[in-house]
Amino acid sequence: MKNLADKSFQTRAVHAGERVPPAEYRPVATPIWPTVGYLYESMDDLDAVFARTKPGQVYLRYSNPTVEAFENAVANLELAEAAQAYSSGMAAIHAALLGSGLKAGTCIVAALDVYGATFSLLRSLLSSLGVNVRMVDVTNLEEVQAAVQESEPSCLIVESISNPLLKVANIPELALIAHRQGAALLVDNTFASPWLSNPLTYGANYVMHSATKYISGHGDVLAGVVATSQENKNRLFELNKLVGSVLGPYEAWLALRGLKTLPLRMKQQCDNAMKVAEWLTTHPRVKTVNYPGLAAHPQHLLAQRLFQNKGYGGVLSFEIDGADQATIYRFMEALTICLPATTLGDIYSLVLHPATSSHRSLTTEERARVGIPDGLVRLSAGIESADDILADLEQALAKI
Repeated sequence: MKNLADKSFQTRAVHAGERVPPAEYRPVATPIWPTVGYLYESMDDLDAVFARTKPGQVYLRYSNPTVEAFENAVANLELAEAAQAYSSGMAAIHAALLGSGLKAGTCIVAALDVYGATFSLLRSLLSSLGVNVRMVDVTNLEEVQAAVQESEPSCLIVESISNPLLKVANIPELALIAHRQGAALLVDNTFASPWLSNPLTYGANYVMHSATKYISGHGDVLAGVVATSQENKNRLFELNKLVGSVLGPYEAWLALRGLKTLPLRMKQQCDNAMKVAEWLTTHPRVKTVNYPGLAAHPQHLLAQRLFQNKGYGGVLSFEIDGADQATIYRFMEALTICLPATTLGDIYSLVLHPATSSHRSLTTEERARVGIPDGLVRLSAGIESADDILADLEQALAKI
């Protein structure tokens, strides 16, 4: 849709990616195009589309109109030139790493407390392929700068809000550090979503999302996406033709449909998370609460500046004092509104035990180094009544 550049985020979320010209008539909502192949009257036209000198479709592994509509919508919300969609968030992260130039013999500097699957991708798969991986405390800019200067990495990868300890990355400063050494900055923006942060505007080169989470928002689709420059998009497009981490048209349609309510959902989820975090700080069974919205959070002022007072995200984590794995399991089983599920960003409130789910692939020593104790619980606030969420947590805590 034309003339969206000067419109609000809410308006762009509703209309971006839709009603793409040049058809004389267009559907109000993007349809699902499930076909694998396409026909052209002229073989010269088909050849031009293959060469990408003419817009069009040739094969589902290359592109698809429904997928392109989703990509255009995400690019619009992330203030990016382009976006490339994937079959999962991990596929998006892997592709962005490859697109940034990572290969055998190169180095990557990464935040220590990244998502468990990202940690394993770096430390297990990529390390086995000859990539040197160096993990750092991303909140310690001196440590990050020293690591980047010493290792001269191809990229620096961080999370805008880390999973599950809710550390906030100083993306403007990290971009300066990376770019001084010729490295690309990759930011997983899943927890913040485009509603809270647009890392490309702060100097990031690639912004990744598990679109399964806040972008889709309803727990019914697996998807990933990378927002970046057109030049980088071209590189990712060619890579994905070979790797085949393709987002299907049905999934793209669900993700596009979910994206339209992102600002409405995020407002409620941020509000609910704030109320839950504040309440948990007063509970006698809770040892610590990790949430950027709390004044005691080490990066509270940074989050306030970067997120421009829109909120602090819908996810928080807290440690139940003295709880072991069995105690946490009993707590989760006692919940009735908050659902024990291995995901986040849904309309439902969800709880997870990082030590045995999202970060299960880490050893006990690695979890201790990252700072993930057995008593840690991650909570993704849904859009239910905050009072009902609090009552559910209170009765479950009382039972342990």
